[in-house]
Amino acid sequence: MGRRNQIMDLKNFLVKAKINTYASAGEGGEKVLEDGGREFVYKESKWVYRDKYFGFSPFVGQEVVWENNVITWGMNYYGCIISSNVDSKQLYHFLMQSLRLVSSERPFRGPDKFQKEEWVYVNESQGNTDNFDGIETIFLKNKKVYGLRYHGGVVGK
Repeated sequence: MGRRNQIMDLKNFLVKAKINTYASAGEGGEKVLEDGGREFVYKESKWVYRDKYFGFSPFVGQEVVWENNVITWGMNYYGCIISSNVDSKQLYHFLMQSLRLVSSERPFRGPDKFQKEEWVYVNESQGNTDNFDGIETIFLKNKKVYGLRYHGGVVGK
């Protein structure tokens, strides 16, 4: 299989994994680990995806993908609620809606922009699946209430 097909398979798997983990289950749908971390795992065929994070706000985490038991791709992230005047349950519910719109073109977080009523999600990223970074922001009534930074890419063998 050529590299282009491998990257497309990886992108398609990432979309499925992200939609079927935090974006659908949210807080409480994960496994709580002995070290205090929380983890989502998704497996399909030769692929395994693991999203492990610590904390609530702020929080830090890492997503890792293995293909045939060999680490292939990873992403680190750090985020927090910025405003004390926002309901965290509503915010994270909106974030989950946004993350379910992830695309195989840019399978890092959510879409470039998503709006529902007074909530606006913005995802600005650069690079490609091999090497990327980005900033995710949520606004409520035009006020920034949440921010997250992420970066990652393909891992060498």
